Amino acid sequence: MKIEDILNLTEGTLSNTPQIQAIESATVYQSKVEHGDLFFSSNQEEIDQALANGAYAIVYDDESIIKKDDEIAWIKVSDIQLAAFKLIRYVIIKKEAQFFLLSPHELTFLKMLLTHKTNIHFIANDWRKAFEQILNSDGTLYVGTDKELMKLIKPDIQNLERDVDGYAVFDTLFKTTFKVGGYVYQEKDLIPFHLEYLLRVIHFCDANNLPYDIERLHYSKHFTPVFIDNHLQKKRSSQSEQVAIFTDNIADIVEAREYIKRTNTWVKGIVLTPPKTKVPGIDRPHWFENEAQVRDILKNTLFNYAFIYNAHKDVLKTIKEEYTLF
Repeated sequence: MKIEDILNLTEGTLSNTPQIQAIESATVYQSKVEHGDLFFSSNQEEIDQALANGAYAIVYDDESIIKKDDEIAWIKVSDIQLAAFKLIRYVIIKKEAQFFLLSPHELTFLKMLLTHKTNIHFIANDWRKAFEQILNSDGTLYVGTDKELMKLIKPDIQNLERDVDGYAVFDTLFKTTFKVGGYVYQEKDLIPFHLEYLLRVIHFCDANNLPYDIERLHYSKHFTPVFIDNHLQKKRSSQSEQVAIFTDNIADIVEAREYIKRTNTWVKGIVLTPPKTKVPGIDRPHWFENEAQVRDILKNTLFNYAFIYNAHKDVLKTIKEEYTLF
């Protein structure tokens, strides 16, 4: 690519009159710079290393950078990250690539169901990693969850289609029977209010010829129920009246509590969170600072459903050891 094209794409200005006229490739990692490459950075040490590796052009946004080689092109921009993705947008147009912004739940179900991931690329939330992924792959289908980054890559970013096939036939808080594609899937490990994410993912896979298998469906990391007894030992759901529900988001707790109010008015529910976490509708959640406190709350509080925010289900694994010591 010619230097004048880089100037146009990045909206940069030349800080010198270089001898070189074109570059071979581009990178944001100095360790990946090869002879003839363009390098994006405003770190003096990284730039010096890139020069030693044979960089032909440097894109930077810091006036204090010392330009140690007058023969290469020094391109000053207002924002190095924005400049990098203006170049990426040009690459995207040439590739005719598609980009989709997914919610964390949608991404989880997509990764869960896919049987092969060779035809799709998952954009990292780090802008440098994302830059390298797009520039150095032949892919034409990309998905990511970082809204700010995805809009930087493609301002008119697409979301998954919302008006899709499928509906719930019957559900409880922990099992959902649903119909999609002419088939009924019985009592799957699926939270009913997660069905909308699943159906959008299925539609996306069908529309883009991505191979998937609904039989791979299981509880996601966003909402994982563990059925337990009075000693907090894991039990089958049919043998348990207590459930520890591990979740990584407040929205699912709120949704689940609303579901319980509509369907199981007798259920006693509690909410455990790290200190000062606000949960809509809960004046006084049970706060914990460590795993031991989670276990103490579960052992000493009356409940049917315990919603535990920001703790891993492995917190229950030491319960058996604690009880067998005596």
